[in-house]
Amino acid sequence: MSSPTDRPVRRRRVFYIPGYDPIHPRRYRELYRKEAAEQGRVSGYQVELKAKLTNSSENSRYGWTVTGSIDGRETVTDFEVLVWSDIVRDSMDTGVIGTYDALAKTAWVYITSGALFRLMRLRKGPVIAALYPVGFLLFQLALALLLAWWVGQLISLIHPWLSWSGLILVPFMLEWFRRKDNKFFAYYLMHDYAYSARHRGSEPPELEARMADFTDAIAKAMAEDIDEVLVVGHSSGAHIAVSVLSDMIRDGHMREGGPQLSFLSLGQVVPMVSFLPDAHRLRRDLQYLSARDELTWVDVTAPGDGCAFALCDPVQVSGVAPAGQRLPLILSAAFTQTLIPAQKKELRWRFFRLHFQYLCAFDRPGDYDYFRITAGPNTLNAHFADRAHSPSRIVTPVNRFTECAP
Repeated sequence: MSSPTDRPVRRRRVFYIPGYDPIHPRRYRELYRKEAAEQGRVSGYQVELKAKLTNSSENSRYGWTVTGSIDGRETVTDFEVLVWSDIVRDSMDTGVIGTYDALAKTAWVYITSGALFRLMRLRKGPVIAALYPVGFLLFQLALALLLAWWVGQLISLIHPWLSWSGLILVPFMLEWFRRKDNKFFAYYLMHDYAYSARHRGSEPPELEARMADFTDAIAKAMAEDIDEVLVVGHSSGAHIAVSVLSDMIRDGHMREGGPQLSFLSLGQVVPMVSFLPDAHRLRRDLQYLSARDELTWVDVTAPGDGCAFALCDPVQVSGVAPAGQRLPLILSAAFTQTLIPAQKKELRWRFFRLHFQYLCAFDRPGDYDYFRITAGPNTLNAHFADRAHSPSRIVTPVNRFTECAP
C-alpha cells in the first residue's frame, strides 16, 4: 500500500463504530480487556487498559485508555465508542406485531428490487443469515397457530362454538418466543435487516444526525497533536464509517502535518445496504473514499464468518469503482489458519461469536492482529506495507443499482 510518510505511533485515537447492537458499549471495553490480555500472552507483549484519561461530558461518549508495550515501544491509545445503541433499541421496540410487519416489508424490498438474488451471487452465508429470521419467525407463527388449533379442538369437545377459542394462545406464545430471543436472535436479526430496508437503503434521519456527531468527533481528533486517528467499523458499522469519513474529508478537516487517518473495516456487510435502490449516499461515499489518498483503508473479513461478505471488495461489487480506485486493501483473517482446531471446533456453530472474532485473540495470529494494530507502535499503513490483496478477493460488480445521486 502507498500512503503518506509513516512515523512511529506514540499517541493514537481509536474511534470504534459498532454494528447494529443494542448493548451498552461497556461490553466492548470488557471484551477488549479480556482478549488483549489473551493475545498478549500468546504473542508476548503487554496491553494495559484503564479508565479513559480524557472523559467527555457527553452521555453518548464512552471510552477507555490503553497502553501497549509492543516491539520494545510504548504507545498510548485513547479508545472511544461512537454510540448508536440507543437508536438500535428504539428501532427494535415494536413488539410482536411490529416485527412481523417489518418482516413482510423487508422481504418485499429485497425480493422486488432483485437485491436478494444478486447478493446470493456474492456469498450465500450472509444471505442465509438474512433469511434465517424470516424462516424462524414464520416457524414460530406456524407453531403458535398449530398449538391454538390443537387446543381449540380439545375445547370444542365441550361445545363446537368454542373451537376458535384456542386462538387466544397465539399472542402469548409469540410473546414467549420474543422474550427468549437472546437464544434464537430471530427478532434481533429481523430488525437489523429491516432498519436498512425501511428506507430502501437511504440513511434514516436519526442515524444521519448521529453520523454528523461522529464526523465532528473524528474531525476534532484530527486537530490534536497525535500520530494516528484510527476508525474501526465492525459489521454494519463499516458502512456508517464510510459515510462519516467521506463527510469529514469533503468538509476539509485534513491538515498538513496532522495525524495519519486510518480506517479498518471488519466483517463488513456493505452490500446488504449498497444493493438497495435508494442507497445513493452510501454508493457515492464508497466511490469517493476509494479514490482518496488522505487515508489508509484496510478491509478484513474471513470466509469462516457466515455473517459477512467475506473478501468482497465493497466498492467493486457495488458497481461504483472509479477509474482511480486505490482502496480498500482486501485481506482475509483466515480463521482456518489463525485458530487452532480445538477453538475452531468450539466456535463452529457459534455464528455470532465468529462474527466478533475480529475483535478477539487468535491462537496463531498472522498479519491481522487487532491489538497490535490498535495498541502497537505502527500505523495501519505501516502494519500492512507492501501487502497485496488476498488472492480470493471478489470484485465482480453484480449490483443492479449503481446510481450515486437520487
